[in-house]
Amino acid sequence: MTPEALATLHAACFEVPRPWRAAEFEALLAQESVFLLGDESGFALGQCAGAEAELLTLAVAPEARRQGLGGALLERFHTEAASRGGATTLLEVSAQNAPAIALYTAAGYNEIGRRRAYYRAPGGTRVDALVMSRAL
Repeated sequence: MTPEALATLHAACFEVPRPWRAAEFEALLAQESVFLLGDESGFALGQCAGAEAELLTLAVAPEARRQGLGGALLERFHTEAASRGGATTLLEVSAQNAPAIALYTAAGYNEIGRRRAYYRAPGGTRVDALVMSRAL
């Protein structure tokens, strides 16, 4: 997927946090530690540094949701991160994103922290970010 296609899908999926721009995807993908899994229906973008992996973002097209794609992408992320030497993984998610929190909890993630008023929502309100982790 091109950075432009990633940005388009990300924009269809997110309002909080704000969607990433093509240039941001391009810069991330240029890093050796970053990896991309998926296609135009959904993708996971991850990074592995030593024993720690991070799920940078997971996006599933609105019309492809509730079909298991998010869970499949998450499992592919875990497998790839472990193959790169990851022993634990972290992610952050909007405290208002109940479907994502349910997906991560079902996959064995636990909340390990909260970043108060971390994201800016449209209209200027602030939203907490949950930091979650699990062993690989």
